Amino acid sequence: MNKSICYVLVFLALWFTCISVPARLSSPKSAAETANPYIGHWALTIPGGGAGWLGVEQKDGYLDANILWGGGSVVPVASVYMDGDALNVTRVHKVERKDARGKVIRTHTFTEMIIAKVSGDTLRLTQIRPRSNGKGVNRSEFTGKRIPPLPPKPDLSKVKYGKPIVLFNGTNLDGWKLTNPRQTNGWSAEDGVLVNRPVQQEGKRHISYGNLRTVAEFEDFNLKLEVNVPKRGNSGVYLRGIYEVQVSNSYGRGLDSHNMGAIYSRIKPRVNAEKPTGRWQTMNITLIDRHVTVELNGKIIIDNQPLLGCTGGALWSDVFRPGPIYLQGDHSAINYRNIVLTPVIIR
Repeated sequence: MNKSICYVLVFLALWFTCISVPARLSSPKSAAETANPYIGHWALTIPGGGAGWLGVEQKDGYLDANILWGGGSVVPVASVYMDGDALNVTRVHKVERKDARGKVIRTHTFTEMIIAKVSGDTLRLTQIRPRSNGKGVNRSEFTGKRIPPLPPKPDLSKVKYGKPIVLFNGTNLDGWKLTNPRQTNGWSAEDGVLVNRPVQQEGKRHISYGNLRTVAEFEDFNLKLEVNVPKRGNSGVYLRGIYEVQVSNSYGRGLDSHNMGAIYSRIKPRVNAEKPTGRWQTMNITLIDRHVTVELNGKIIIDNQPLLGCTGGALWSDVFRPGPIYLQGDHSAINYRNIVLTPVIIR
C-alpha cells in the first residue's frame, strides 16, 4: 500500500477516536447533571420556628419520603412527586368533629400540601393547609438546609475524653433551667435525686409543665446517668438538645423504636434490657460524629449507629450546633440521679 495512503488512514482513525471519546465520557456527567437535587436529608425550620426533618430517596424509579414535623415520630408522607422543578409533598390528616357533649359524630380527612424549591443546599418551602371552617387555605413559608452525608463510624477505641463534668449536684438546680420559661417548673432536688412531679388537679385547668435543660452546651461526649421510671412513666434524655433517648416503662414489650433506650422513632434497641417499673436503671450514652451508642443496664442496645436527623421535640434541627442535655418533664413523673458528662477532646 502507498505510504501516503497509510498515513491518511492512520490520521482518519485517530481523528474519529478523538471525536468519539468525549461523547462517551460525557454520559456520566449528564447523568449527574440530571440527578434529582431533592434526594437526601434536610433539616427543616418549620412554621413557628420548630424543628423538623425531611428525608427524600428514590426506590425502583419512584420517589419516597419521610417527615418529622415538630413533635412526635418520623412518619411516611402520603405522596411525593416532582412538578416541574418543584418537589411536592402531601400529608393527610384526620379530624374528628364532635357534638356539644363531646361525642364524635364524624371523622374526615384533609390533605396538606408542601411545595419545595431547591437552590444549592437550601430549600424554600410553602405549606398549604385547608382552613378548619372549610373556607380557603392558610399558607406558611419556611426553610430547610441540606444535611451533609454522614461520616464513617468513629473508632471508639481511639476516642480521648476530657475531665468528667457533674451536671447535677444533688442539692439544687444550679446549672439547669427550663427550655421554655413560660411553663411551670415541676423539677426539684430531693435527697440527691432530680425529681419531676407534674401534678394535675382534677377539675382544674391543665398545667403545662416544662422540660429541664443544662445551661451549658456540648458537642460530642459520653453521658452516664441513672433513672427510675414509675408506672406509665414517660420522659426522655435529649443529646445536644436534638436527639431523644427514650425513657419509658416498656418492660416486657417487644423491640420498638419507642421503647426504653431507643432513639425515639429512629433507632430501635437490638435487645431488651429494661428493668421493671420502680427500679433504678443505668444509661451509658456516647455521641460522636453523628453516631450513637446506648448501653442500658450493662447491655449495649444501640451500637455506634448513625443519626439521620433530629427527633421529635428537638430544640432545633441543626445537627452540627452544640446543645444542652435536656430532660423531658412535660409528660409524667420521673427521677434521675448521678448525671455525669465527659466531653470528647480527640476523635
